[in-house]
Amino acid sequence: MADVRLQIGGREYVVTCRDGEEKRLRSLGEMVDKKVEEAGSAAHGLNESRQLLFASLLLADKLDELPEKTGNGGDTGNAAAAGAVDDKVMENAAVTLEKLAERLESVANKLEI
Repeated sequence: MADVRLQIGGREYVVTCRDGEEKRLRSLGEMVDKKVEEAGSAAHGLNESRQLLFASLLLADKLDELPEKTGNGGDTGNAAAAGAVDDKVMENAAVTLEKLAERLESVANKLEI
């Protein structure tokens, strides 16, 4: 297992991943950081938990739109196989983002009390 340091929303997080997945995790962290910045720019004054919540929602929205943007063309056999894999990956990512959003909302609610 490897530890990866991610900078998200101006804070450092250490995340453990499988060996060899460090580059991918860094890339995902950069994507989340950009969405956190976008969320903060869109709604000034959000606390950290709310920024992460809105970043998660922005990413979930982006994932939800992806199947609508894919075209019909190319090798249908390979495209169908890739589509099945992509659908499963998308489904797993959506579930993960929904869980993250729920956790962030819970943290945000506790901080507001």
